[in-house]
Amino acid sequence: MTITTRFAPSPTGNLHVGNVRTALHNWLLARRVGGRFLLRIDDTDKERSREEYVQAIRVDLAWLGLVPDGEERQSARFDLYEREFAKLVASGRVYRAYETSQELDLKRKVLLSRGLPPIYDRAALDLTEADHDAKAAAGEAPHWRFLLNRGSPIEWMDGIRGLQHFDAGQMSDPVIRRADGTWLYMLPSVIDDIAMGVTDVLRGEDHVSNTATQVQMFAAFGVDPPAFAHEALLVGSEGKLSKRLGSLGMAELREAGIEPEALVAMLARLGTSQPVEAIVDVDQIAAGFDLSTFGRAPARFDEAELHRLNAQIVHRLPYARVSHLLPNGMGEAAWEAIRPNLAHINEAGEWWQVVTGPIARPELEAEDRVFIAAAADALEAQPWDENPWPALTGTLKEATGRKGKALFLPLRLALTGREHGPDMAALLPLIGREAAIARLRAAA
Repeated sequence: MTITTRFAPSPTGNLHVGNVRTALHNWLLARRVGGRFLLRIDDTDKERSREEYVQAIRVDLAWLGLVPDGEERQSARFDLYEREFAKLVASGRVYRAYETSQELDLKRKVLLSRGLPPIYDRAALDLTEADHDAKAAAGEAPHWRFLLNRGSPIEWMDGIRGLQHFDAGQMSDPVIRRADGTWLYMLPSVIDDIAMGVTDVLRGEDHVSNTATQVQMFAAFGVDPPAFAHEALLVGSEGKLSKRLGSLGMAELREAGIEPEALVAMLARLGTSQPVEAIVDVDQIAAGFDLSTFGRAPARFDEAELHRLNAQIVHRLPYARVSHLLPNGMGEAAWEAIRPNLAHINEAGEWWQVVTGPIARPELEAEDRVFIAAAADALEAQPWDENPWPALTGTLKEATGRKGKALFLPLRLALTGREHGPDMAALLPLIGREAAIARLRAAA
């Protein structure tokens, strides 16, 4: 059987790192075995859903390389929900209720004051057809609840949490449809998972109680539920949920210079026993993706660590991957020379300026100026080949007796205007003979 996973965001805002981690893990779960990864836009909330967020979700997933094998929108599936809902009505697995939110809140408070669990008392099941007719005549529209089978324990083997057990007798029948006819999350999600052939549902541990209810919904349709797994949620580096973490979107990360490979490498293993490593090859990441490595402790997301990982990733990216992001004229040799000094690709322009000039003239001591003048003469006299730096420094070392910092630092300052930077053996050929001689003469 082909494994089919899904990512089901609501287009009521932009994706944040927690959403993206869920999407990535579902994509990896399918990718590892050559399965299918589906995108389902949960846009039943017409008031809050926005088309710009739908497009933003697609853009963010594409940026990360998480291309879905299919896409569905719940707003286009209302006819399906009506047909399946009618089956539940006919089988008696849903029923009409009329309590207001205030009445339900009062019932919960009374039960809690008596030391009892705040479970819905199913009073609506006692209503007769005459009662329903009277309420309809009075203009009262019902909401609908799913009738849990309280005589049957709810169990499933969770892919991360192990055997899960819920007592349906300690659960309230969930409201699945509002009085205005709109749907809540629970039932349409089950109907879609069946219709879309979803075999595996990997989501946050905040959905565990939802799963308990949905297991019975699948049974009500005569269908085995998917394989469920619930992962621990992300927390900030300080060890608790943070508002920033919940709002840290992909656009913000892109603007900060984070590469998708870095975010994928980090989020793929957060919450697992596997080390976070600077792996560029997503197939290598997918091959090692294993639910058995996930722990129960909250997964800590450290933005500073992401930037450190980003630098490691940048150092491994080939020229073909970054060429469209680099300054005009910056070729592969320049990228190979400069990338070890980058934390973010957008810093390449700064180092390319060092190559192309102009650069600031350094302030040198008198003896260093004499040395740099000799360097200009030596460079002008020596043949210019593919590797002029060792020839120049070798000549100067022999002629002046300088070595180490005394030899290399004044040269670097005169040629680049900086004390640190890319390997001069790679940088000097990029600067070029005439420009290098001119910089040495200017510094002297």
